[in-house]
Amino acid sequence: MAAVFYYLIIKPLSLLPLWALYLLSDLFYLVAYKIARYRVTVVSTNLKNSFPNLSEKELVKMRQQFYRHFCDVIVESIKIFSITQEEVSARFIVTNPEILQPFVDKEQSILIVGGHYNNWEMMAVGLDAHLEHQSVAIYHALKNKFFDKKILASRSKFGLKLISRPDVKAFFANNTALTATIFGADQSPSIAKKVYWTHFLNQETAVMFGVEKFAKEKNSPVVFVGIRKVKRGYYELYFEVLFTEPALCAYGEITETHVRRLEQQILEAPQYWLWTHKRWKRKKTEEERLEEQTSEKQ
Repeated sequence: MAAVFYYLIIKPLSLLPLWALYLLSDLFYLVAYKIARYRVTVVSTNLKNSFPNLSEKELVKMRQQFYRHFCDVIVESIKIFSITQEEVSARFIVTNPEILQPFVDKEQSILIVGGHYNNWEMMAVGLDAHLEHQSVAIYHALKNKFFDKKILASRSKFGLKLISRPDVKAFFANNTALTATIFGADQSPSIAKKVYWTHFLNQETAVMFGVEKFAKEKNSPVVFVGIRKVKRGYYELYFEVLFTEPALCAYGEITETHVRRLEQQILEAPQYWLWTHKRWKRKKTEEERLEEQTSEKQ
């Protein structure tokens, strides 16, 4: 059934020009937001908790802006199944790739940290062409094997190397190549044992600790990646170096810094973050609270 859906609907749609797909996006907006109300409760709760000082009218406007962008991301992600290198190069640029040159000169692998902001799928197919490092991304395998295979092939077709979550430790232990490994650090670490607790968008938030863990183990520089939406279908990516000597950092310093930087990006234009995600579903356990209280007393 998945193969039929892909070859009869997804693949033919991906062959359409983006201007035509944006007409479909406008229809998706009406269906997903106005009729089906797809995750509207989740989005509304996330926005209200993140921006407690905004009026209901302001929150509704922000929610509408988010859904319009979200539907654009859906059709742009469909387009990626058939997009050419030339089309990607025209629509996705990196404004300051030279900032990574010192790490290339020193033959240092780096960690790139960001979030699900603007169009991360466009970054998957567009980034490697701008790097001298081999771009690497960590992904969560889909249950549907057919779509998992198709999405992996789509994301990696222009050079990106994909590593599944169960293979991450082995990758960092054995990697000798010059790599730039991308971490999406804004998802809820619902099954991770090791997390870092902080406040993010006015809420107590669990953050995955992998960026800090691997950065300190390998003393790999940490670089924040941001994406600006120039206009519909056009994006600019930029880098900001956060740490060049992670091994010297105090516990939590790396995590706090990249969380604050992502938060700043979201506050600048909230409509471009993935508000449909149940980001705050993990709550601090009683055991974690006791451990926190004990450490504060010491």
